[in-house]
Amino acid sequence: MASAKRSAGLLMFRRGPGGAVEVFLVHPGGPFFARRDAGAWTIPKGEVEPGEVPREVARREFQEETGQPLERCLRGGELVSLGEVRQKGGKVVEAWAFEGDWPAGEPLRSNTFAIEWPPRSGRQAEFPEVDRAQFFPLELARQKIHAPQRAFLDRLEAHLRGDVPAKPGPTRGR
Repeated sequence: MASAKRSAGLLMFRRGPGGAVEVFLVHPGGPFFARRDAGAWTIPKGEVEPGEVPREVARREFQEETGQPLERCLRGGELVSLGEVRQKGGKVVEAWAFEGDWPAGEPLRSNTFAIEWPPRSGRQAEFPEVDRAQFFPLELARQKIHAPQRAFLDRLEAHLRGDVPAKPGPTRGR
């Protein structure tokens, strides 16, 4: 049996007005998500190829999908493991959280992908992997994020309350 596809990503958070936690989510680009909002947003993430270290993939994909390296957004501290979730199609996503903020005045710059569009037209069109990015308060983020990834928000919240000890780095040596 073939193993499930794996992705790795980063969940940036900050303290908003009054100390409320806000999380940074991205909206997938392209025609299939153009009219979708609730349940379509995700953490910046990407596929882990055989032999790659998931934590390093998460760092790379954050930069590819946003245009910002982790170091430009990080506000101290370490990456905190949020573990894994299995999405509906079987893909396993592993995530890490970090406290940070978007660099003032910097635009979102995402990699692009090409697909045949419109379908069966024979023409290729290019779209950004991510067309929007935004900080959301946790409760609104729970409505916006892809349902299986809500577990990452719950785990982050538990960690920030002190219910879960910080675990820097990967949960296992894949």
